[in-house]
Amino acid sequence: MIEPRYFITGTDTDVGKTIATAQLLRAFVAAGHTAVGMKPVAAGCEWRNGQLYNSDVAAHAAASSIQAPAALVCPYMFEAAISPHLAARDEGQSLDLEHIVSAANQLQAWADVVLVEGAGGWFAPLSDKHNIADLALRLQSPIILVVGMRLGCLNHALLSAQAITDSGLRLAGWIANQIDPEMQRYADNIAYLQAHLPAPMLAEIAFEQNAQDLTLSAQAITLLACGTSAKQAINN
Repeated sequence: MIEPRYFITGTDTDVGKTIATAQLLRAFVAAGHTAVGMKPVAAGCEWRNGQLYNSDVAAHAAASSIQAPAALVCPYMFEAAISPHLAARDEGQSLDLEHIVSAANQLQAWADVVLVEGAGGWFAPLSDKHNIADLALRLQSPIILVVGMRLGCLNHALLSAQAITDSGLRLAGWIANQIDPEMQRYADNIAYLQAHLPAPMLAEIAFEQNAQDLTLSAQAITLLACGTSAKQAINN
């Protein structure tokens, strides 16, 4: 069964969470669902026509089937391209997790599926007290892990998956994003992760300049619809 909301996290920053989110949004739309992306916190914004602009938020908007209110799709925007907790502190703000949860809940009235893209990795800080994992726990949504395929990704992926499952949340699947086109033994690394991660690989994203504008394979939606039995179905 397709869930009304998924939380997208990554093995690190700059591993392709936005690319994966945009491609997955288009896949949901192609499968007949209304879908919208949410970026709770966006750092590294710039002013355009009197408004803050963020490329990740813009990518979500381009891939979504509806245009929801800006205050809901991105409750917090900051100019500095630094960790959100530092950007918020520098601008004299604090990130309210309940405000983010409220915005995410309101988005449910706008679309069949809401994809919430986190910042950085699973334990990236949002304040001195809270991190991305805390936000995901508040949202209580299945998790999709984006694995940036490069040297060191096996350790990062397994640690992230362990932390997610230890939190009590369900890892619905993972997406392999080929961020290093020169990665040695790429296929062997994929095979290892398929054998050891406790969730199905939903898709592979090849290294392409226009990857953000493409659509993820329909198989990703099928596997998500399979729910907890997806990995078993693949292995049988």
